[in-house]
Amino acid sequence: MGVNLKKLAKKTRHYDHVLLVMRHAKAEGSSAEGDHSRELTDKGRKQAKAVAKGLNDMDLVPDRIACSSATRAEQTLDRMLKVFGDKPKVDYRQSLYEDGMQAVFDELAHSKEKSQILMILGHEPAVSMASQWLASEDSDSDLLGLLNLGLSPAAAVVFGSNKPFDAWQTHDAELLAVLNPKNFG
Repeated sequence: MGVNLKKLAKKTRHYDHVLLVMRHAKAEGSSAEGDHSRELTDKGRKQAKAVAKGLNDMDLVPDRIACSSATRAEQTLDRMLKVFGDKPKVDYRQSLYEDGMQAVFDELAHSKEKSQILMILGHEPAVSMASQWLASEDSDSDLLGLLNLGLSPAAAVVFGSNKPFDAWQTHDAELLAVLNPKNFG
């Protein structure tokens, strides 16, 4: 499904708060040191850079990023920060690796109201499941269907709301888009 990035960028400006829920980029299948230590592939590094450039072009550089402490998530973010620069405040969270979708909701609950654009960078299935719970019930059924399939590597879900993040409840945010690296490129 094609996404008109200019229309999406314009639509996000109608909201006081924009949430980006992202899965890490493509990682190697295994690591001798265990799952937490899996690294990005060359394709994954390219995906992370493409998504960061696309978000930057849409003026969706996050104010704050909560990132899983797993190597592949940290490497995804490292590539993205080369595009974003010093603007985002970054917090690395073991909970985004260990605690599933509850960790996504915890990040929202503890978010400061001054954050206008928040990114949560984590893992499947937690990121797609949390996104399903966040999406308002009147969200586009095609977009909800994409979430049911799970997020591919480096995919990002875009939400908007005029409520501060710490006031978001289930089915509270408008699901604006499900973006994949191919949408930027």
